[in-house]
Amino acid sequence: MFMQKLHYRWSIKEMAKVLSVSQQGYYKWLHRTLTPYKHEDLLAMILKIREEYQENENYGIGRIFLELQQKYEFTGSLRTIYRVCKDNNLLIKRKRNPNGITKADKEAQKSENIIKQDFTAETPNTKWLSDVTEVACSDGKLYVSAVFDCYDGAVLGLSMDDNMRKELCISSFESACKRYNAYGMIFHSDRGSQYTSGLFRESLTKNGAIQSMSGTGRCYDNARMESFFATLKKEKLYKIKTELLSIETVKTIIFRYIEVYYNRNRIYTTNEKGYPPLVYRNMYYKNLQLAA
Repeated sequence: MFMQKLHYRWSIKEMAKVLSVSQQGYYKWLHRTLTPYKHEDLLAMILKIREEYQENENYGIGRIFLELQQKYEFTGSLRTIYRVCKDNNLLIKRKRNPNGITKADKEAQKSENIIKQDFTAETPNTKWLSDVTEVACSDGKLYVSAVFDCYDGAVLGLSMDDNMRKELCISSFESACKRYNAYGMIFHSDRGSQYTSGLFRESLTKNGAIQSMSGTGRCYDNARMESFFATLKKEKLYKIKTELLSIETVKTIIFRYIEVYYNRNRIYTTNEKGYPPLVYRNMYYKNLQLAA
């Protein structure tokens, strides 16, 4: 028995020498591997959240924290979430936001910037933002026009086509008005020719909208809208190599991301307790009914 122990210790010594580590360091590593991870249950919950939707792999510690509170009544700290994610290589790196693509119409009559970078709203359908972005596909470029509500972060209107003419923006705006029975909102965009056209302004008037426009070259005047497009691209489009897919395929992917995931299931940190946009909106109307 004594010789077996001696042989074992000699083997450890030799192993430590080969690996260029101290025996003390080796024993510390061995202790860690044999000791159960103290945050094992929390790690399991985090992994379950990330696996629920493919897009949840983009969650930072803030969204993970809110989802844990909603689904598991988690009472720990944000710092603990950070430590567990760091220990298990689950932290994500942020990418720079892409810029918009519409070009200012210098000749058109300008509208005042009513929003003035105040992207908050107390009630639904009072402040809407809009913009157009492009996506490279195998058979050309896909242009996406979206209408965004400052109240809850919901994307209310969505139109996609292989061009970025004014009809694209009119379609997304009018579909949002019809679907959500909305009237009389402030509608904010950049000064692209699509938004300064006579037909678009007729549509605004028909729906009682008050037009607001960003200053020329001032992307921060519509920052929350551009942030949504950045989210769409970073969380979904940049990961699937859209340039290898057809326009129709990418349309379907974008529609599902927005309508199934983003609006209804994605943690939205601006909302109370991180509720997804349409969940938060439905809570607002439910509370109105209860108060009546």
